[in-house]
Amino acid sequence: MFYMKNGRNILLTFISIFLLSIMLLGCTNAKNEAETSEKVKDNILTIAYPRDVGEMNPHVYNPSQLFAQSMVYEPLVSYGDGGELKPHLAESWDISEDGKEYTFHLRQDVKFSDGTSFNAEIVKKNFDTILNHMDLHSWLGFLSKISSTEVIDEHTFKMTLTEAYYPTIQELAVVRPVRFLGEAGFPEDGDTSKGVVKPVGTGPWILEEHKADEYAIYKRNENYWGELPKVEKIQVKIIPDAETRVLAFEKGEIDLIYGEGMISLDSFKQLESTGTYETSISEPVATRQLVLNSAREKLSDERVRQALHYGFNKEAMVEGITSGLEETAEFILPTNLPYTSEIDVKTIKYDVKKAKSLLDEAGWTLPKGKTVREKDGKLLEIEMMYNSAEMIQKAMAETLQSEWAAIGVKLNIAPVELAVQVQRFKDNDFDINIYSNFGAPYDPHTFINIVAKEGFGFNEAISAYPNKAEIIQQIARVPQTTDETERQELYTSILTSLQDQGAIVPISYLKKTAIYQKDVTNFTFPANRDEHPFAGISIEK
Repeated sequence: MFYMKNGRNILLTFISIFLLSIMLLGCTNAKNEAETSEKVKDNILTIAYPRDVGEMNPHVYNPSQLFAQSMVYEPLVSYGDGGELKPHLAESWDISEDGKEYTFHLRQDVKFSDGTSFNAEIVKKNFDTILNHMDLHSWLGFLSKISSTEVIDEHTFKMTLTEAYYPTIQELAVVRPVRFLGEAGFPEDGDTSKGVVKPVGTGPWILEEHKADEYAIYKRNENYWGELPKVEKIQVKIIPDAETRVLAFEKGEIDLIYGEGMISLDSFKQLESTGTYETSISEPVATRQLVLNSAREKLSDERVRQALHYGFNKEAMVEGITSGLEETAEFILPTNLPYTSEIDVKTIKYDVKKAKSLLDEAGWTLPKGKTVREKDGKLLEIEMMYNSAEMIQKAMAETLQSEWAAIGVKLNIAPVELAVQVQRFKDNDFDINIYSNFGAPYDPHTFINIVAKEGFGFNEAISAYPNKAEIIQQIARVPQTTDETERQELYTSILTSLQDQGAIVPISYLKKTAIYQKDVTNFTFPANRDEHPFAGISIEK
């Protein structure tokens, strides 16, 4: 009797445990399904970024971040692949025969995120506000040439320049400062240089929540005039440390890490090798260059500059340091920029024998038993400065130091902070500097304008060029020409001369990297180096 009763109790206990397990499993599944459903419902893409997004003012610079500004504020004209300039807030535009008058025909179906209309009046207000602070914006060429802005009618805006300046349309595509703030965003005195009331733009995203130095959340602008984004929200987590960003990504807390320097090349390759994640590498966005100061006596001889170019194995250096993520550069500007595809320069390949021969010809000989070449009692000793925070620059400088030692050149490498590097370059206080150009949508005109500008390093670097005066004249002519054929010929001549005489040595093409979770689809890099990459992205759960 006891055993029967006890057996029945045990059986009931097992049944109870079994039923309880089913209930708990059901609850757990329901919870997981609810969490998954909630994530799908929220449809949020989470990215990591090292710095706060900033005050979201379209008319100022740091600490506002370019990608974030481009999410909320839009241009009249956008920059597409291959430098194609496409209608954006302006459906079309007319340029007068003399290249001075620009008439923009604005889209009529555009509203700001607060529901107010985008029209010629607000375009003029934004332009005039920017023009009132040319001390901030003089770097952007066309702005300093504007003589008047005019509302023709509700959807037609006219801008007149003091002289022809062909890059005007291209410069209108930059992320700042010529993007458009709605009326409600302006302070009472209209001076946005001191801040905005709130970020009101026409773009596909609206800033919903922001906690400085921690996160920012952007929600989809449901009334956006263009193609509606696939994801409903973008969450930006501020994570200053690169390794911490990677750990957060591996934990699944981050969906996407993209950009330049957002993740080390070693981490990128390691994560890529797991096969667990998706990766993308952009087309070239800029060129790493060595700028050799020909105003310095030792570098004034073209044979010495060319010897330095022949004297290192560029392909091996780029492959070894960047693990193949950067591409060896043959030209001082990437050929996916406008007017750069027809450049024809001398090909310089690694050739130690040729390098030594050129140095001998230049009078720099290597005495028996010595390791450094000499001339007139002076050593062939040169300094190269680089950004101390840039590991790739450091590795390249150390590689060049070693390789040039083999041809009898003593290279002293000088790590400096970025601000110091920039200032020394401007002050002509350098032998060799590691530099990279601005990229799209600024180049090639911004690059050559810097070359022509005194007090920015490049002008001094080409001091020894026998045709320097001609190059500077050609650079001055380029923005004024309204003839496409002449403009292409000028660019070809300028860029070829700059490179062939050896003061600017292309090293590698910089590229952006992106790594993202498997459920993130349709990621593409924008043609504009500074634009956000969120157009078209989807999350598939």
